Amino acid sequence: MSVPQPPEPLPGARLLFSLDPAVNHLNHGSFGAVPIVVQRAQQRLRDEMEANPLRFFTQGLTDRIAHTRRHLATFLGADPDGTALVGNTTTGVAVVLQSLGLGPGDEVLSTDHGYGAVSLAIGRECRRTGAESRVLPVPLAATDEEVIQSIRAALRPGRTRLLVVDQLTSATARLFPVAAIVGVAHERGVPVLVDAAHVPGMLPTSVASVGADFWVGNLHKWAYAPRGTAVLVVAAQWRERIEPLVVSWEQESGFPARLEWQATLDYTSWLAAPAGLFTLRSLGVDRVRAHNAALAAYAQRVVGDALAVAPAHLPDPGGPEVAMRIIPLPRGLATTVEQGRALQQRIAERLAAEVAVMSWNGRGWLRLCGQVYNAPEEYERLAVRLPPLLAQR
Repeated sequence: MSVPQPPEPLPGARLLFSLDPAVNHLNHGSFGAVPIVVQRAQQRLRDEMEANPLRFFTQGLTDRIAHTRRHLATFLGADPDGTALVGNTTTGVAVVLQSLGLGPGDEVLSTDHGYGAVSLAIGRECRRTGAESRVLPVPLAATDEEVIQSIRAALRPGRTRLLVVDQLTSATARLFPVAAIVGVAHERGVPVLVDAAHVPGMLPTSVASVGADFWVGNLHKWAYAPRGTAVLVVAAQWRERIEPLVVSWEQESGFPARLEWQATLDYTSWLAAPAGLFTLRSLGVDRVRAHNAALAAYAQRVVGDALAVAPAHLPDPGGPEVAMRIIPLPRGLATTVEQGRALQQRIAERLAAEVAVMSWNGRGWLRLCGQVYNAPEEYERLAVRLPPLLAQR
C-alpha cells in the first residue's frame, strides 16, 4: 500500500506564527499555537486594560464579553444564550459535575478513552458526594455501531446520572459518533456531557445538532485563540442549575454571566478570540482542515513505516478530517503516564521535536498532529531519527 501524498503547503502560513524554527512542533493538540496577529490583538487589549484598569473592568466589559460569546457560539453552531465562556474544557467539566447534585447511589459513566484530567475530576466529585465513577472499556478498533451498542448496554437508567463521552479523544485520536450516542442516552433518560476539547476549529460541527445536555470545547487549540479560551454550551433545561466554581458579583444575573464574570480575571484572551477565527477564515477554514488532516495522515504512515508498523495496524481516527493520528510504540515503551512523559521529554531534547507520547491501556502511543506551520520533511526527519532513539532503552 502506497504512502499517502502530503498536501501542498499553504503559502506563508508558517510566517503567521512565532514558533522557534529550531524545533519541529508536531504536537499542536496539546497547547496550540497562537498566530502573531492574535498575540498582537491580545496585547492591544492588555495595553488598554493597563492604561485604565477601572474603566476597562467597569465600563462595558460584560457587553464585550457577550459580543465575543455570540461570535464564537455562531461559529460553532451553538445557541449564544446557552453558551458561556470558560478557561478550558476541564473547567467546564468541573462546573457541570458540581452542578448536578450527585449523591450516594448515583453514578457517572465514562469511557476509557477519556482525558486524564477529566477522569480525575469525575473521581474527585464522586468521592466528595458518595457517587460512583464507572469506566466503560471501548476497544480502539470498535466500529461506531459497536461503540453505540456498548454504551447502550452500559447505561443504567435511574442510576446513571451523567454520561461523559469524548467527541474526539485525546489519548487515542478517535472520533466518536456523539450525536448517535446522545440519542441513545436520552432514550434512557441519561444526560450527556460531550468533551469536545479538540473540535472547535479542527472539525466542522453544529453543537445544536449534537443535542448534548452539555458540550465543552477549547478554542485555543485548533481555532487559534489565545490560551484560556473555551466554551461550555448548556441545554435550556439545565441552565438555571449551573453554578460557577467561584461566586462573584454577577451571581444573580443567571447563566451565562454568573459563570463568566470572575472579577479580576484577564479577559483579554476571550476578547481576542475572534481574531483567531479571523485568521482561520483568512486562510480558508475548509482549506486548513483538509491540509491538516492530510498532513497528519502522511505523518502517521511515514513514522509508522519507520517503526515497522504495518498499515493495517495504524489506528483509523474514524473520520477524514481528524488532524491527529496515533502510532503504536514498540511494546514495553511508555506503558505508564510517567514513562510517556519521560520519553516525550527525551525526544524533545535529543531530536528537537515536540510530540505527544500517550499511555493507553498499558501500551505506549506516539501522537502526531498536522498544522499549517508544519511541513512533510519534519515528519520525515522524525521517522529517520526516532527508531535509533527508541532502541536506546
